[in-house]
Amino acid sequence: MKKIGERDALFLAEMGIGPLWELRGAPEATGVAEAEEALVAVVAAEAPTALAEAPAPAPIAPAPAPAPAPAPAPAPAARTPAQAGEAPDAAWDDAAVPEEAVTDISRMDWAALRLAVANCRRCGACSEGRKPMFGSGPRQARWMVVAGTPGAQDEQAGQPVSGEAGKLLENMLHAVGLSRERDAYVTPLVKCRPVSPKGGDRAPTADEVEACRPYLERELALSGAATVLTLGQVAANGLLGRPLSEPLAGARGAVHRLGEVPLVATLHPGELLRRGQDKALAWADLCRARALDAAGR
Repeated sequence: MKKIGERDALFLAEMGIGPLWELRGAPEATGVAEAEEALVAVVAAEAPTALAEAPAPAPIAPAPAPAPAPAPAPAPAARTPAQAGEAPDAAWDDAAVPEEAVTDISRMDWAALRLAVANCRRCGACSEGRKPMFGSGPRQARWMVVAGTPGAQDEQAGQPVSGEAGKLLENMLHAVGLSRERDAYVTPLVKCRPVSPKGGDRAPTADEVEACRPYLERELALSGAATVLTLGQVAANGLLGRPLSEPLAGARGAVHRLGEVPLVATLHPGELLRRGQDKALAWADLCRARALDAAGR
């Protein structure tokens, strides 16, 4: 097996799993160890290039006008965000207002979808007066990363998977050559934070998940993501049509489908912060998703 480079080793160290990837003298013939080494080999063989930015092209001086009266200079060609070194357009634009009312979620653009989520009263969570949590990321993404529900910290930050869990998610994506800002659209399955009578977080109901699912399916279509990575039990079970209380172990370790798009389930970064020994499982899931992404490109 090819030894991982210094850059990959740094990413793995950020996730706290660096020591696991040293070569073993006699790996087991079957089991997790062999699967981990095989999956790591897939990613280690591909140098992450997603973060590299191409320099902007040098401007071309206009040719002198042949007539005595100079002709107006041609308008400069439009540059993509990547060429200009800028961040890509965010999916949810606060200034965007839909030109006409659209009630069919499957026909909505980003602006109409934002308006629909902001005014949604489809379930008990939004009727409690909570502010909905929109997804974050580029309009066009390689991966859609789906969390179950926003928490109190996410609600305060105005972004799904925030705080220390968000930092770990960024490191996890970097470890497989992706950037949250440019490559991953991150969104909660349930858009409003479910709150208990005492004001704390609670698990969502099946009705709340079902009410929000059409919004997420439209986000997937608009973003054009080719891979879905779910974070935690609620997101995986909610999208796979399983009971929400079913353990995540039943969905992990396999490739599922959300429509035509492959789906890989893994643990939520918040869980990994509490149970560091499970980072090896998450790394195997990331490698599985990255292999699917590479095969489809």
